[in-house]
Amino acid sequence: MTIKAVIFDLDGTLLDSLEDIADSIDKMLLGRGYPVCGDPEIFRQMIGDGMDHLVARALPEEARTPEIIAAGVEQYRAHYEELWRNKTRIYDGIGEMLDALEAQGLKLAVISNKAHRFVIPMCHHFFGSQRFLGILGQRPEVERKPDAAGGLEMAAQLGVDPAECAYIGDSGVDMAFAKNCGMLGIGVRWGFRTEAELLAHGACHLISHPAELLPLLEK
Repeated sequence: MTIKAVIFDLDGTLLDSLEDIADSIDKMLLGRGYPVCGDPEIFRQMIGDGMDHLVARALPEEARTPEIIAAGVEQYRAHYEELWRNKTRIYDGIGEMLDALEAQGLKLAVISNKAHRFVIPMCHHFFGSQRFLGILGQRPEVERKPDAAGGLEMAAQLGVDPAECAYIGDSGVDMAFAKNCGMLGIGVRWGFRTEAELLAHGACHLISHPAELLPLLEK
């Protein structure tokens, strides 16, 4: 089917947010008396499954109790609220790619496993309030990716069939999500995860630069 909508993951796909996430986690760990993770590169394998999983992975194994994780999430959330604008940046070429997709008449949206309370202001801050027709972050009442619920909700919101959507992401979770939704899954090589992971979870295409997306979607 002809692609009518392009839906993006956020972290590692549109935004390089690794350092602000790392700084917020380390600030939480330091405040609770645990060793910090230090190198932001460690977080490449920790991000993508939601805030609670991120905090649990950062905590020492012996501290991963429900109570400690819940308290850590609250502290991390408070720190990230202060820090998410500090070092996060748009990947090179993303703005031009979004302009070109809009010029082709494609509908643009975002679905992320990051908490909904952050996804909305981050998209508006970095891309403006009119860029995306739909923005969904992780909400308690909806299963997170790779469950298809959010994708089917977004397709209905945009007024398109899921098969008329491409989903663009940087992780195996994203590619599995696209497959579960019946969308075209396209993996990006510039994000947080590896090419091997993207292929193993069903990526239909891989791109190395945002401009490479355009030819894949031309009518």
